[in-house]
Amino acid sequence: MSLSRAALVSVALVFGCGIAMATSGRLGVLDHYAALARQENPQFQEFSAAQGRAFFLASPGAGEAGIASCTSCHTNDPHNQGRTRAGKLLDPMAVSRTPTRFTDLEKVEKWFSRNCQTVYGRPCTAVEKGNFISYMASQ
Repeated sequence: MSLSRAALVSVALVFGCGIAMATSGRLGVLDHYAALARQENPQFQEFSAAQGRAFFLASPGAGEAGIASCTSCHTNDPHNQGRTRAGKLLDPMAVSRTPTRFTDLEKVEKWFSRNCQTVYGRPCTAVEKGNFISYMASQ
């Protein structure tokens, strides 16, 4: 007898395995953001890689001085290495180049928390996070 993904997540939550069990891997992380997006907007259907690309390339000008966009550190091409303001190399954002990207919810949340504030001057929404990950997963 095999259980569906939804059934496994339900069992994990009921028996206290919590978010770590429910959100293992990139699909689990996306499922987590989809559930949050549905809480924010019951009409939510799915994430958009195209909107994730636009979010990545946007220059909102609302964050820290000198950090106009995600591409300020990560370059316009997510297949390329980026560089922090301190000069540290950053692995490419594209999942095809860095397969471990967006697979650990705790790490994903840590970096969205820091970088959304830095670039956008605010926390990112669940939809923005899901769109962004969808775009990077398509690269």
